[in-house]
Amino acid sequence: MKRTISVLSILSLAFVMTIVTLAQAPPAQELKPEHLSKHQIKSLIATAKTPAEHQRIAQYYKAKAQDYLSESNEHEQMLAAYKQNGYISNSRNRANAIYHCQYFVEKFKQMAAKSQELAQLHEQMAKDAEQK
Repeated sequence: MKRTISVLSILSLAFVMTIVTLAQAPPAQELKPEHLSKHQIKSLIATAKTPAEHQRIAQYYKAKAQDYLSESNEHEQMLAAYKQNGYISNSRNRANAIYHCQYFVEKFKQMAAKSQELAQLHEQMAKDAEQK
């Protein structure tokens, strides 16, 4: 009887320790996009043949598109602030700031769209490479 209680105690302790260990494990984190330098992306574009290589390029361009959209949003917020602020002393300066922000809102949106197109092209290249 004592032996059975000892075995059950050991098993219970092992079970509790396993649960505690699993509970302390760090949560699964989202994978951050791989950071590629300009040299690395140029080299990868020049040599890409496998689906994985084209997916890396696609992920690079998706991340660039997100960066460009963030820049566009930032300029959009600045544009709204300049338009709202009627107290800027020199109206020419205000007009130049508004023009600057409008220009970059559109420019960054265009760059994001082009980056997204490149990402889609490389995703298609990855699919095509799988079929070979």
